[in-house]
Amino acid sequence: MATLNADYINPFLIASTKVLKDMVFVEAKLGKPFLNTLKFDDGSLLIMLGITGEIKGQVILRFRNDIALDIASKMCMMPMTELNELAQSAICELCNMILGNAATVFSTNGVGIDITPPTVCRGNVLFSSDAANICVPVVYEEEKTIEINVSLKG
Repeated sequence: MATLNADYINPFLIASTKVLKDMVFVEAKLGKPFLNTLKFDDGSLLIMLGITGEIKGQVILRFRNDIALDIASKMCMMPMTELNELAQSAICELCNMILGNAATVFSTNGVGIDITPPTVCRGNVLFSSDAANICVPVVYEEEKTIEINVSLKG
């Protein structure tokens, strides 16, 4: 399994905290990165985006259902009580903005990437990758956590 360079992870972290602040109006802090499997349990909304170009792989953003509803409520400026199409669309758009901002950071560092449209997954899911999967928790409002799973290779 290949190791993951911090230069490949940092653009996603920079983009995540910026987009959460600008679009959701929350101050996010980064938790301690850890090596993670790509197995996800029920009770989560997963948004997977592929990365192509000079580096390849995938980024999976994991939201526990209650966190996804909280984020969607903040984005739509109205209470969301179920992960319906509107709520899922809001979360997908947030993920698109994060990855788009990350692509800009990569570009300013001289690395060209493209991102695929988001894929929404729910339930027990197992992804596979031949690159290491580094998970970085992004925490807001003390204990609310979004997991950013980065599995890339150059």
